[in-house]
Amino acid sequence: MTTTMTPEAVRVPVSSLVTEARAAAVVWQREMIRFVKDRSRILSSLAQPLLFLFVLGTGLGSLLGSSEGAGSVAFTTFLFPGVMAISVLFTAAFAGISIVWDREFGFLREMLVAPVSTASILIGKALGGATVATLQCFVLLALAGLVGVPYDPLMLLAMVGLIFLMGFMITSLGLLLAARVKQIQTAMPLVQLVITPLMFLSGALFPLSGLPTWLAVLTHINPMTYAVEPLRSVVFDHLDVDAATRARFDPGIVWGTWVVPVGVQILMTIGFCVLLLSLAVWRFRRTE
Repeated sequence: MTTTMTPEAVRVPVSSLVTEARAAAVVWQREMIRFVKDRSRILSSLAQPLLFLFVLGTGLGSLLGSSEGAGSVAFTTFLFPGVMAISVLFTAAFAGISIVWDREFGFLREMLVAPVSTASILIGKALGGATVATLQCFVLLALAGLVGVPYDPLMLLAMVGLIFLMGFMITSLGLLLAARVKQIQTAMPLVQLVITPLMFLSGALFPLSGLPTWLAVLTHINPMTYAVEPLRSVVFDHLDVDAATRARFDPGIVWGTWVVPVGVQILMTIGFCVLLLSLAVWRFRRTE
């Protein structure tokens, strides 16, 4: 007597907003688990911004002639939001490019064949990278008083929001760069090639006032500039400085004769987030 085996039907859940949100949440949770379990990553990511803030900042401050720099603001105070941005830049970029590891070990293909969209997977990845970058900046925020930045609750809350937005943008950039990369050995030099100009041309390490024309143009077309300047503006709004010092260290972004409002800068950063993530989704759909 022979028994005929009939395969059971596999029910694929219908895609909906709820299932897409759940998929993004799972990817975000995976990023959090990886972050918590990798303590060496936490320590190494904090070393560089602390060196920039206390070693580079103190050294350049002494070069200016006094502990207060070239005005009533210490150079380390000016440098504080820029160092925050640098910390986010490196952490978020490598969080985005880490998807190459998932591709190399086959985990990315398993995620992409799931009955969810590529967009929800990459959104979860971008949210995870932004969250990790924000959490790592909490240590720097705790040290704000050491460089003359007040512990104002509204200021700190605004900085956390801006840091998260910046982290989302840079993680999306990392995902875009990783779309065609097959090996992590190729990804690392590519990320360094991209994020180094973004760092130096964002105004994170120098004021945007009095720049040569060619350098001013490069800073104005750098997306990172529109994420760094709101951070610095929030800090200077809570410092007791005169108008001349504010104009020198925090002149804002100027297009011709128009000073771009901080709100417009934040909207531009959000626009870059949407653009970079959309390009990353498009590239992954064509590649995988």
